[in-house]
Amino acid sequence: MKNNKTYYLIIIPLIVFFIISILSIYSASLNLSGNQMVTKQVLWYLIGFIIIIMSSNKKLEKLTNLSFYIYIIGNVLLLLLLVFGTEVNGSKCWFTLPGIGSFQPSEFMKLALILVNTKVFEIHNKKHAKSTFKSDLVLFFIILIITSIPGILTFLEPDTGMVIIYFLISFVMLFIYGIKKRIFFILILCVSLFLGSFLYFYFNYQDNFINLFGTSFFYRIDRLLDWSNKSGMQLTNALAAVKAAGIFGFGIGKTPIYIPEAHTDFIFSVYSSNFGLFGTIILIGSIVTFDYGLLSLANKTKNKSHKYIILGFVTMILYQQIQNIGMNIGLLPITGITLPFISYGGSSLLSYMFGMALILNYNDYKT
Repeated sequence: MKNNKTYYLIIIPLIVFFIISILSIYSASLNLSGNQMVTKQVLWYLIGFIIIIMSSNKKLEKLTNLSFYIYIIGNVLLLLLLVFGTEVNGSKCWFTLPGIGSFQPSEFMKLALILVNTKVFEIHNKKHAKSTFKSDLVLFFIILIITSIPGILTFLEPDTGMVIIYFLISFVMLFIYGIKKRIFFILILCVSLFLGSFLYFYFNYQDNFINLFGTSFFYRIDRLLDWSNKSGMQLTNALAAVKAAGIFGFGIGKTPIYIPEAHTDFIFSVYSSNFGLFGTIILIGSIVTFDYGLLSLANKTKNKSHKYIILGFVTMILYQQIQNIGMNIGLLPITGITLPFISYGGSSLLSYMFGMALILNYNDYKT
């Protein structure tokens, strides 16, 4: 890594995230007897920082040449997960590794998808010196197929939130790549017609809908569509904790009310209740600074593939930041999306740190 102020806009917030994550997980885990969450999160963070440091000047752009192999391995793991995965709360999203803990392949698939999309763009650029509607349409369908394979496998776990992230990453990367806007117009039209027909069927023929798609899928859609009227204990308690926190909060480890999944999905509510409005401003400010630093780096890079990777990564974390904080304060439906770099989880954290190593050490950029 080169000495540049842009990197400080990324590294300093990353250190702040580490501190906030450890304090919040400590507070959230006090209600869980005999846990080692704080120790594990510290270890995963240390491993992540070591990966970033050891990757310095290693020219990690070579990883894009291995992207198809990484993508295939990721899909094989997702397929095996449906058979051998450990079921938690009705979902098979994790492998249980003795002595290590759980491993969630879909977290790493997000990064694999960014890499393979970038490689496809590189190949497309070499084959088509001049972009046409036909060539862009072919590229669109290639990316759609690449995204749909892990999307279907992940949907079957089921993990709808992760599927949304997959497609969001790919479509934003396509938009940034610059395919013809007519394709996006056609896509929006087709998606609108499909969703309109789907929702009409859902609302007017619910018995037939359940017979066709099953009860589980019906309730997944029901939770997404009717989230504002069915807050449940999670959202009710989370909102109560945040509202009562005041300016400086209740202090570390003094969350006033029990919040389910406090160490993962609702870590923001725990942190806000502990540190109040002042602490929340620090977290939001760090998030904005971090995202701005990544966007600045994307703007400075002279390597197109590097730009695609950075912006794909930003798309991923920005959506998760908005979705997680939004669902914690009742503005968005609860989808099981964690807060990047803050929520507890080795798979997610290490995947983000691998992504950071790739971004910070990919190639030279404009000074």
